[in-house]
Amino acid sequence: VLVHVGIFKFVPVPLTPLMVIRAVQGEGLTKKWVPLSEMTPHLARAVIAAEDNRFCEHGGVDWSAVQDVVGEYRADGRLRGASTISMQTTKNLFLWPSRSVIRKGLEVGLVQVIEASWSKERIMEVYLNIAELGPGIYGAEAAAQHYWGISARRMSRDQAVRLVSILPAPLRRSPK
Repeated sequence: VLVHVGIFKFVPVPLTPLMVIRAVQGEGLTKKWVPLSEMTPHLARAVIAAEDNRFCEHGGVDWSAVQDVVGEYRADGRLRGASTISMQTTKNLFLWPSRSVIRKGLEVGLVQVIEASWSKERIMEVYLNIAELGPGIYGAEAAAQHYWGISARRMSRDQAVRLVSILPAPLRRSPK
């Protein structure tokens, strides 16, 4: 893991466990890595607004969000996620797509390594390049080309927001 974190600090991520799993399931694999500087800034802003509004402030785990989730669970038995962008990046990069205490424990530990090694810009860049954004579609560039026939740099604010809106369920939702 440490070697991969060191390498991926500078080198584009070629594949993730989720990409391999989905490809084996027959969903295909479409991705194209682009630097954060070649994506519309609307994407990072939309992801922060929708997924992790304390992204720039926390060290990988938003403990206040975790406390809120625990309180809600105790009050009404409803359970929702408290994953940060850093945690989602870690999960997508190293782990598998399931809900388990073991996976979450690994994620909390690994996110500390990512946060200590990478800048927030790098975390966002990796996230926006490996996030699942449709069946067999990974990353903002592949998604922008698939849904609108344009580059991630040319996406409008509305398109960026619509794309980010599918992140909770990219296999069931479409930004169109």
